[in-house]
Amino acid sequence: MDPGHSVGVNFAPDLALVSRAAVVAAALLAVASTVALDRLARRDRGPGLRRRLLLGVPWGTLTTAGVVLAVYLFVQGGWSHWNGPVVVPFRAWTYVAPLGVVVSPFAHAGPGHLLGNLFGTLAVAPVIEYAVGHFPRRRGASSFGAARDNPFVRAFLLFPAAAVAVGICSGAFALGPVIGFSGVVFAFVGAALVYYPLGTVVALSASGLVSTVYRALANPVVVASGRATYVTPWWADVAIQGHALGLLLGVLAATWLAAARGDALPRPRRLAAGALLVGTEQALWAVYWFRGGETFVLYRGVGVALVALAAVPVAALAVDRDAPAADSVRGALRTLTPRRGAAAALLVVLATLSGPAVFVNLAAVNDDPLPGDPVEVRGYTVTYAEGVENGMVSVVDVDAFGETTTVDTSGVVVRNPDRGVWTTVVSKGQLAFAGERRVVPGGVGWREVVTVTRRGWTTVGDADPAYRLTLSYDGDTRLAFLSNESVADPRIAGRTVSVVPTETGFELLVEGDNRSVRAPIPEANETVAAGGLTFERDGRAVYALAGGANDSTGNATAPTRVRVAAEERYGGRDG
Repeated sequence: MDPGHSVGVNFAPDLALVSRAAVVAAALLAVASTVALDRLARRDRGPGLRRRLLLGVPWGTLTTAGVVLAVYLFVQGGWSHWNGPVVVPFRAWTYVAPLGVVVSPFAHAGPGHLLGNLFGTLAVAPVIEYAVGHFPRRRGASSFGAARDNPFVRAFLLFPAAAVAVGICSGAFALGPVIGFSGVVFAFVGAALVYYPLGTVVALSASGLVSTVYRALANPVVVASGRATYVTPWWADVAIQGHALGLLLGVLAATWLAAARGDALPRPRRLAAGALLVGTEQALWAVYWFRGGETFVLYRGVGVALVALAAVPVAALAVDRDAPAADSVRGALRTLTPRRGAAAALLVVLATLSGPAVFVNLAAVNDDPLPGDPVEVRGYTVTYAEGVENGMVSVVDVDAFGETTTVDTSGVVVRNPDRGVWTTVVSKGQLAFAGERRVVPGGVGWREVVTVTRRGWTTVGDADPAYRLTLSYDGDTRLAFLSNESVADPRIAGRTVSVVPTETGFELLVEGDNRSVRAPIPEANETVAAGGLTFERDGRAVYALAGGANDSTGNATAPTRVRVAAEERYGGRDG
């Protein structure tokens, strides 16, 4: 070999592929090792699972998860638009439009929402499915003696049917236009809590494990840097009433089942500890209200107190006494056990939570004319408005504790009176950050796209930019909104400069010497003159130039150059 030359091998494996392989290999190794150690310790749980579940598999959980996934893929159109499903018609808007009420518990706002609920289902639902079992436990009962005792019916029909029934209840009695399977997930959590309180806490942790493994497989290597983002408070995106409703339904259903089957429940202190841990970890303390615009208020102290108080009746469910039947009111009071009293208290709470939803879902949304030049799409009206009364929150007029349902909203509004739809799908702040968003009205088997675009300019010293918004649909673009002008603070040669949005674009307004002059904002690297000033465009910025004549000695003096405006940036990028 020639010593003057070297041979090199460039070995650059795909890091993402290697990482995925490592995750899968490590998971398989961990499972296999744990099973082997269990057998060495004579702690193999397989036979115990098979005594409760067909082949030791929670088929009811898998079937339920499959139904939820099918709704997203085939009803919402997620099969062809994974990241942009049809959402608006599948929220629980009103009883007048029952499709939304029935479908909303099984529909989702996006893939992240869907996967989060599926992971929660796969982690927690098997706990209650194991407690219920696929095989009958009554003395003398045969697995195939009756339909309800058939393990295949119990696994593939009854368990999913119970989940669907709870879902429809959560859609019918949840407050506001909710969407998502989380109400049923919390019902699974509540039912599992009654039988295995601390095991439920572990199962919820397992949900986080499943989610982390999924992200490790989907995006094994992530490179990130600081960037601008637009966020709202995380607790403002939580359907707290729907979660609490589902949890109570699960707790009461499991309590009834335990009483009917004579199942022994854990000690009260275990139930109390489980209820406290679940309520805290699942943010059931996040009681909040919408104050209009993009302002929310969180009542954290009240929420924590409610979670602590709720643990008491849950703990009391474990205490029951045999008592003779009562034939009078006084006798009934003597037979009131802690379990019955706790169940009655929880029923009252459940009614209190679900009752207001009935009034809201029976009311009709505001059908007053919307401002601007709306786009009409098969019964939907899409427009942009600022400072209009929220037609959904204000549907029932209530004032209490310093808060009110009469609130204003600003952003992209979608309305469909026939479906009971009135919603701000994109807030003013979200659109100001993103610059462009797509709105997807639709229904079963169809979808349309309306593109909302914002373009604007900010002036030096003025916190309020000048901007204009357009709606684009089916090849047509129309003006939706014009803001007020934005006035620059610097006075240049005694003149004030403003940016004014117009029907066709933006203009510079120069005011001074008792007159005003307008001129279009110059294009890149061009200049325009207006009102004795010269304006030049340098990239995104516009500068005003004044002066610059020869002095008394004949020497040229440089003009005064002041930045007056800059084009808005959207999502960390140029507009």
